[in-house]
Amino acid sequence: MNESGNKKLSQKDFVLLSAPLMAAYRTIENQRNDRLFYDPFAAKLVTPEAEAIALEDPEEDGRAYLAVRTRFFDDFLLSFAHVAPQVVSLGAGMDTRAFRLNWTEGTKYYEIDYPEVLNYKDAILKDTPTTCHRYSIAIDLTDYCWVQQLLQQGYDKSIPSVWLLEGLLYYLSDSEVHALLNTIMDLTTTGSWIGLDLLNQLCKESTYDEFYHGYFHSGFDNPEELLATYGWKAEVLQPGEEGANFNRYIHPFPPRNHENVERVFLIKAKKII
Repeated sequence: MNESGNKKLSQKDFVLLSAPLMAAYRTIENQRNDRLFYDPFAAKLVTPEAEAIALEDPEEDGRAYLAVRTRFFDDFLLSFAHVAPQVVSLGAGMDTRAFRLNWTEGTKYYEIDYPEVLNYKDAILKDTPTTCHRYSIAIDLTDYCWVQQLLQQGYDKSIPSVWLLEGLLYYLSDSEVHALLNTIMDLTTTGSWIGLDLLNQLCKESTYDEFYHGYFHSGFDNPEELLATYGWKAEVLQPGEEGANFNRYIHPFPPRNHENVERVFLIKAKKII
């Protein structure tokens, strides 16, 4: 895949590009007869550059993974939103779940991401109705002022919440991941849920896909152990396994006891302490 005319982007510029790029992949999926989800808004958020990159991408496995990941987290959110009326999406990008999913009455949905991302999305979808109360917090996640803004917007850390960290953590360093999980631990109560995806160390270091090479900065071989440190009991799946397949991902990963394998993990976890 080309990367903005084959020029290496800064870390931030790459992340900013990835937001409309994910919308482009969702647009492609939305056009399939066997689509795994319905997203009528994604096409509105695609930039010409992102569309060109997505259309020239020959990696069918990559498209399948993104479709499976989207459906996995759709199901995750809708499974628990009725018991946790607050949803927080960190690094929300061009995600449209606040608009396209049918939320329980009274649900508060908080999206946090760079101003360049959310201001763009908000301008395009400003007249689009939602079944939730959506709050847009436009700020760099590494600026922990987002915590104060979240609380000021009505988030209540004394009641259960659902958190989504989709396509986010591998762009952070190990220390930044730990700092973020520690912050979320302080903002959540027992009975809360979190959904996220992680790479293992070998995948983080891979040079297989030059488009992404150099932009991934963290990898964890034992997600269960990582999340347990912060009070979460995790269910960890790999794309292709039962619960993360949807009859689409045809090249499953080897079992986790096989060594020297690049891995991606789809995770949902419950706060138990």
